[in-house]
Amino acid sequence: MVSMRAMGVAAICAAICAALAACAEVGPDYKVPPQALVNAPAANGAFVSGATVATNDPLPDHWWRLYEDPVLNGLIEKALASNVDLRAAQANLERSDALLASARTAREPDIAADASTNYTQQSAQAVLSHVQPPRHETYNMGIAISYDLDLFGGIRRGIEAASADREAVVAARDLVRVNVAAQTARAYSDLCNAGNQLDILQQQIAVQQRRLALTREMIAHGRAPSFTQDRDQSAIESSRAQLAPLQARKLNAAFRLATLMGKPPEQYDPSLLACHTPLALTTLIPSGDGRAMLSRRPDVRAAERQLAAATAQIGVQTAALYPDIKIGASIGSTGGAASFFTPLTNRFAVGPMVSWDLHRDAIRDRIEAARAGSRVSLAHFDSTVLTALRETETSLDNYAAALDRLQRLESARDAARSVNDRTDQLWRGGKVGGLEALDAQRTWLAAENAVAAAQADVNNNQISTFLALGGGWQ
Repeated sequence: MVSMRAMGVAAICAAICAALAACAEVGPDYKVPPQALVNAPAANGAFVSGATVATNDPLPDHWWRLYEDPVLNGLIEKALASNVDLRAAQANLERSDALLASARTAREPDIAADASTNYTQQSAQAVLSHVQPPRHETYNMGIAISYDLDLFGGIRRGIEAASADREAVVAARDLVRVNVAAQTARAYSDLCNAGNQLDILQQQIAVQQRRLALTREMIAHGRAPSFTQDRDQSAIESSRAQLAPLQARKLNAAFRLATLMGKPPEQYDPSLLACHTPLALTTLIPSGDGRAMLSRRPDVRAAERQLAAATAQIGVQTAALYPDIKIGASIGSTGGAASFFTPLTNRFAVGPMVSWDLHRDAIRDRIEAARAGSRVSLAHFDSTVLTALRETETSLDNYAAALDRLQRLESARDAARSVNDRTDQLWRGGKVGGLEALDAQRTWLAAENAVAAAQADVNNNQISTFLALGGGWQ
């Protein structure tokens, strides 16, 4: 009879579980709000600043390969494999995976087992008796199982929030990858541009030294005043003063590359210091449009996932307005050791358990706080979108200006080189003096130096543009 009743209760509980499983979750179902700036037409069109320097072609994941420099490719691969910030980001992701798994366990049955034994004697005085009670050996053991029906979806909303938080952490990890790739490319570019500028500066100093030698010869023959020697010597020292900062910039860039790859600065690669050729991009930047950029940028994706998590939290708090119903069952045996596992000591129980927080004001306050948190997340999402659009437009505009400046300086350099070549021919033919030839060469090298500085600025703006476009992860 007892077993039939237990089976009947179990059947009723199963039917209740099946009926309640179809209940809807409370709280709003998440979707990107229509009023979010990411949906605005102005945020999804072509960039206004990239008409002359970019195309609508999609940006490749490994944008640094556009430079066709195998050394740069290798450096970025090593940095992405060994960077300590990326290690921390990956560990943070593993932590989020564990938290999500923990949230999902709330949908599983709770199982608890207990066992104890005691040799005990009750207190006679506790029951106003003057006769010493007998001593007994008692035991208690059993297993209890309960399952939360999650009638109003509080647990499911919690899992939804944890899942969105985990996806935001994935985006944060991708953002670290984007920055590591850009920082590595920038450090290598700085090193190579410093090497290029050092080469040109050394040539300038060599020309200035030849001019000084010629000036001294003219002074010795009375063809020039003595103070002209001081003027030429001053020019040499001014040029030499630029050597140390360039050498420091080059070495510091090598230090940065070492630390980006997870090594101390003293373990930098000396062979990298031989680079003196600036990075060259032979094509327009494939920037795509605003829609592609916003979908690619990890910080935008992280902000959107944070909004999803905040929206799910509204459902978590709203579920507290309603009763929490669990189905439980237990079986065990409790009593004296002499009656171990006999009908007198065996026990079981099955049935629903209901808990309900009736402090409504506190719950509604938490719901309102969750809704305000969702509005905060939406504002942060919009702010992140605006920042991404501004950074991209600014970087494209700066790149276009830097490229225009470089092209004009290259034209000036080419003209100075042409003058130098013609002057050199005249000097070899004896039609002009050595000072005129050296001055033409010095003017040409000064133009080369200006081009080298402009090339470094162009490379820096290129990398800033790639960073703003959010490339560097898959």
